[in-house]
Amino acid sequence: MGTLVKLSNFVGNTFAIWVLIFAALAFFEPKAFTWITPYIVPLLGVVMFGMGLTLSANDFKEVFARPKEVLIGVIAQFLIMPLLAFLLATLLPVSPEVALGIILVGCCPGGTASNVMTYLAKGDTALSVAVTSVSTLLAPILTPSLILLLAGKWLSVSAGALFWSIVKVVLIPIILGLIVQMLFQKQVKAAIQILPLVSVLAIVAIVAAVVGQNQQAIAKSGLIIFLIVVVHNVLGLLLGYWFAKLLKMSEPKQKAISIEVGMQNSGLGAALATAHFSPLAAVPSAIFSVWHNISGPIAATYFRKKSEKKENNQSTVTI
Repeated sequence: MGTLVKLSNFVGNTFAIWVLIFAALAFFEPKAFTWITPYIVPLLGVVMFGMGLTLSANDFKEVFARPKEVLIGVIAQFLIMPLLAFLLATLLPVSPEVALGIILVGCCPGGTASNVMTYLAKGDTALSVAVTSVSTLLAPILTPSLILLLAGKWLSVSAGALFWSIVKVVLIPIILGLIVQMLFQKQVKAAIQILPLVSVLAIVAIVAAVVGQNQQAIAKSGLIIFLIVVVHNVLGLLLGYWFAKLLKMSEPKQKAISIEVGMQNSGLGAALATAHFSPLAAVPSAIFSVWHNISGPIAATYFRKKSEKKENNQSTVTI
């Protein structure tokens, strides 16, 4: 078990590298990964079940302890990224499928990786976890509604079908995870240590499947989609930070909101696109999954060094 825990920690800490490696492998050998496509939705369900196992009563207490701050984070999440996605899809010359894919990933809730990045950035981790939890639980209603509102001009969108998909792939697995955690606390405590390994394997498999299935489309228009994803993500990080700063939140909270807004649950975007739209619509989510696992650590490092510099300066002044 000790070896498995060490492997899980190593894989979790090098997540971005594995996503990059297998995305590249899938691009050059697509047939080796396309067989995974039918399992994208169940794989995401596994990740969400793992999220349910890690949630605790304290996470929900945090919501009631400071509802205003959590509300600010949730509003930022479902306002900034969807509107940025709509602007990028409207202003740039992309196909309707790609436009829908950009909006789809923009309307997803925050990803669980944002909590780790907030911790590394010396941000308010408790706030990050609370915002992720609430935005994920609200996703069955807000994500389909926003997609219908913003993407309807490009392709036909069934908000009802999207709602049930998110309930099945997000809400039910999380609730099951919470129930299992309450019934088998000791066993779950031990199992949680290998969750990073399971989550990384699932997300890497989803990304590889989407890249393999869309190899030709990525070869043709992957660069423009990549540039859009980078702009979307970077602006999300910046605007999330400024939004929190404008509302006079403290520096640790500004970091939490910034990272929470910028890092999306791109696995959900890929799963919804694959299940309800064309394979090409899943490409922005797959590329987002690769990129935000690069930009997230970069942002966390920048924020941490900024905090350390400020602490050192204060120590110098005190001395």
